[in-house]
Amino acid sequence: MTKPQRFQPKVRQVIDMPLQVGESPVWDARTGALWFVDTLAPALFRRHADGRLDRFDMPAAAGSLGLCDSGLIVVGLQTGVHLLDPATAALSLLCDPDGGRADSRLNDGKVGPDGYFWVGTRDEAEPQTGNARLYRVAPDGSFATVLDGLLTSNGLAWSPDGRRMYHSDSSGLYVQAFDFDPMRGGIGDATRLHDNAPDEGRPDGAAMDAEGCYWSAGVRSGRLNRMNAQGEIIEIWEMPHKGCSMPCFGGPDLRTLYVTCLHMPRDDGTMQPGTLLAFDAPVAGAPVHRMSL
Repeated sequence: MTKPQRFQPKVRQVIDMPLQVGESPVWDARTGALWFVDTLAPALFRRHADGRLDRFDMPAAAGSLGLCDSGLIVVGLQTGVHLLDPATAALSLLCDPDGGRADSRLNDGKVGPDGYFWVGTRDEAEPQTGNARLYRVAPDGSFATVLDGLLTSNGLAWSPDGRRMYHSDSSGLYVQAFDFDPMRGGIGDATRLHDNAPDEGRPDGAAMDAEGCYWSAGVRSGRLNRMNAQGEIIEIWEMPHKGCSMPCFGGPDLRTLYVTCLHMPRDDGTMQPGTLLAFDAPVAGAPVHRMSL
């Protein structure tokens, strides 16, 4: 195995307000805006190209969001999958796949090449019992359980051709991949790609680049791990924040890497607030999918 290259990019902070648990950045190429959530605020935010922020307060913990063809935003909340109309701030329930299960909440979610919203849960029990799942939510509100027996479903991303799905269990400390049918949304058997070592961080949220490499946020380690299709870390991008939670590609050419962060102790014990960072990427990202709604 080749030793990974290390990089220290010129990182800029692109918001002034602190976040508690920054998550789920999603680039909207139609409007040039970046969406993200603060899970515990709880709120959704839309950052315009000129830096203005719109805030949409949520009634429950917000795990993730995705874009819809109609301009609506699909949101994974503690209370189910909802649709937000940014023009009116109206919020409506699409479905509740998790059904209010104890010690569970919706976590990482993304729209897949099939036009469905894929959203997983986090096992909130202490100690964790393996009750986390991954759901596939249709535009009509029907849903199916795709994976079960997880600790913290995370790290969803798809290869540029849409034929491979990546997924991590950030508490189980591994990344896996599945053959994916972009027309029907079916997946094959799991292939274990990578088991994270302590210095690599927990495999949190992720993004896919145009070359087919998987960028995984190594939360608690202050780095992004760029993996090839075989699951080998080929590059380490060192961040000035230990709590990097999820990257996404944005900008007009998809060559800006945005990274959400959660509040986390520094080495000296003081708290570093959550935030949103950005730097110029060495490669373009894969396009973002929209829910067929």
